Amino acid sequence: MKLSFPLYAKILLWFFLNLAVIALVFLAFFHAQFRLGLDSLLTGQASDRIQALSEVISVELNHTPRPGWDDLLKRFSGPYQVQFSLFGNDGGHIAGPSLQLPPPVQARLNERRGPRPPRPGGPRGGPPEPFNPGQASPGEPRRGEREGNGPARVRSGTFPKFIVHTDDPTRYWMIVRIPLQDSEPRGLFGGTLVGMSASIGAGGLFFDFTPWLLVGFGVLFLSVLFWLPLVRSITRSISQMTQATEQIAEGHFDVALTAQRTDELGRLAQAINRMAERLAGFVTGQKRFLGDIAHELCSPLARIQMALGILEQRADDGQKHYVEDVREEVQHMTSLVNELLSFSKAGLQPKEARIEPVHLAALARRVIEREGVDGNSIQANIDESLQAMAEPELLSRGLANLVRNAIRYAGDAGPIRIAARQENERVLLTVSDSGPGVPPELIERLFEPFFRPDAARSRDTGGTGLGLAIVKSCIEACHGTVSCRNLQPNGFAVEISLAAGAAKDL
Repeated sequence: MKLSFPLYAKILLWFFLNLAVIALVFLAFFHAQFRLGLDSLLTGQASDRIQALSEVISVELNHTPRPGWDDLLKRFSGPYQVQFSLFGNDGGHIAGPSLQLPPPVQARLNERRGPRPPRPGGPRGGPPEPFNPGQASPGEPRRGEREGNGPARVRSGTFPKFIVHTDDPTRYWMIVRIPLQDSEPRGLFGGTLVGMSASIGAGGLFFDFTPWLLVGFGVLFLSVLFWLPLVRSITRSISQMTQATEQIAEGHFDVALTAQRTDELGRLAQAINRMAERLAGFVTGQKRFLGDIAHELCSPLARIQMALGILEQRADDGQKHYVEDVREEVQHMTSLVNELLSFSKAGLQPKEARIEPVHLAALARRVIEREGVDGNSIQANIDESLQAMAEPELLSRGLANLVRNAIRYAGDAGPIRIAARQENERVLLTVSDSGPGVPPELIERLFEPFFRPDAARSRDTGGTGLGLAIVKSCIEACHGTVSCRNLQPNGFAVEISLAAGAAKDL
């Protein structure tokens, strides 16, 4: 037995799996980026980048005469878009642009300042005490102790450093203690390198966005891989059911959805299949019922017409007009029964009609000869070699109904035109007139059985409302489509689309 999962359970399951994968990827990357995952920026790769840059700047400064320090710091400022300045341990400005240090930065400099390194001879006249960047000066945190907003620890051989954020305007400040070599007698002494940036990225020095972007795209890619199969499966099923219901709405009940799913969508597909089968049975039964009723009415109507003929011979002049009124009523009933028979026959055609190439010009001539009446001009403009794939009798019946309707409703307005042309693999057969047309809001309903645009039409102004319904049934049995539209400034056109027949002769 196939295990069944409700649709909402599948969505929730995939959702939690997706969250689990995203969480694992995030934790792994967070650990790689920040070492322990909860430390500040200076415990991760940013600390290594700042350490390496500070060492390079320190070496360059120690190998450059004091007058060239400004140009050297300016050269390092360009690639990172960071303004570098150099301050002494006493807080005095040494080189680089004279930055206006905000109070938070000044406070940090004061915390870092401490006493100057001893001059030559030291307190006891001995040699100068060398400066060790890993050795904290008095007033500085000891190695391994956490600073207020600084790094979690200062490793041996690294420069003490931290980052300060200030507002109005927003600035990010890097402060690093570096050793400096002076040509003066004091030799090696401590300095503070200050860098100012308008963004947290600082050209990738403080924070590198590239890994985060790569991880974001990776998470998005994994999410797509997780969700795409489920979403695609759902949307494919919904699309198939949408197409099936649209076909059912158009009157095509021979739809069969594959109901392989065991969730709600699978049950919905099964329900649509059962609905299509029942609707097909109802519609077929209705048409069969109409056909049977119409067939049963033919015999009594024929007998009534025969009796009216006999009665007309025996009636005197004062009674003949009554007989004529009854004859008109019987004639109207006979026309209605014939329309019902045609409609039921068109709707009950076998599923596979005998489709063959049909010469449209010859078929149009036969229809014009049969339907044409005096005073009506019917013009045909069809290439003699143009063919369409159809069942000849059904196509002839559909075209005849269109011509008959055009004569009835627009025969006095001008010529009725029958034209045909080929577009790619389709042949378009059009019947148009110059009449008043149909209200636009009613065009969609013209092919419904028994629908008439004017509900007050009588036998003199309109038919039974089955003409275009018969046309639609005949053309669809030929595997074609039919549509209608109003023409500008006036007129009405019905267009039949069929598969093209043999190639057009050149």
